[in-house]
Amino acid sequence: MDKLRAMEVLVSVAEKGSFTAAAEALDLSPVMVGKYIQALEAQLGGRLLERTTRRQRLTELGAAYLERSREVLSSVRAADSVAESLQAEPHGTLRITAPVSYGAARLAPVLADYVARYPHVDLDLNLNDRVVELAEEGFDCGIRMGPTHDDSLIARPLAASHMWVAASPAWVKRHGRPRHPSELEGQALLGFSAWGRSHAWRFTRGTETVQVPVRGPFATNNGQALLAAAVAGMGVVVQADVLLAPALAAGRLVPLLPGWALPSRAVAIVRLGERRPSAKLRSFVDFVVERLGDAPQRQPPRS
Repeated sequence: MDKLRAMEVLVSVAEKGSFTAAAEALDLSPVMVGKYIQALEAQLGGRLLERTTRRQRLTELGAAYLERSREVLSSVRAADSVAESLQAEPHGTLRITAPVSYGAARLAPVLADYVARYPHVDLDLNLNDRVVELAEEGFDCGIRMGPTHDDSLIARPLAASHMWVAASPAWVKRHGRPRHPSELEGQALLGFSAWGRSHAWRFTRGTETVQVPVRGPFATNNGQALLAAAVAGMGVVVQADVLLAPALAAGRLVPLLPGWALPSRAVAIVRLGERRPSAKLRSFVDFVVERLGDAPQRQPPRS
């Protein structure tokens, strides 16, 4: 028996005065109304209504149960109203994870506009260069670099991350500007440990492809540390445009190998495959796609 439905039936019978009127109001048959009342009486072990051929009245048990039924149904309606409100208007705290460089340089600067648009949402942004498990670690959504193979996630693509190669002016002064990627072999190449020990930089120009194994005095799992090492003249760096652009624009790094391209990396915002995401999550994903969606490829500034 659906207890809440049975309570609705009892309230309607009491308010309408008959099984027939209650049945019409609830779009049920009078027989079904009677079955709901009988099921409640059987469960409670007593009669709720005294029925005669002309009229019906509540018993003492019926009157007490009717009062509590009204309170329960009112609480259920209030809970439904809160849920509908949360689904309709973004509200609450949203936990987001993103890679350090992308989150700090590209995602964080646009979040002020989201908060201005949705003032009832609080954002909790966690920056981490490892792959974060959304469900296990309690995140609503995240930014992923590279292909997404997890079938439990729904991914929406953002503008790709384009990779640039650069070094400090001091390094260029000591070693000169390479004209061909092969000239980087044997040089100090700064490694991003998240890409693995056997990683190689793959340069293309037209139909020519050159792979350069990454070997050097320094590797780290943090893009900001890699940038600092490159600016200090430790070696050549390959990183995303979003990380290198400010240093290139300021002259702290200089671009290398113009005309050669490095593979771009896919970027997506991912969320768990819920049947119906909350309004805060839906609005945030749509906002990020709107602001950080597909864009033309950027080129490093010329020095």
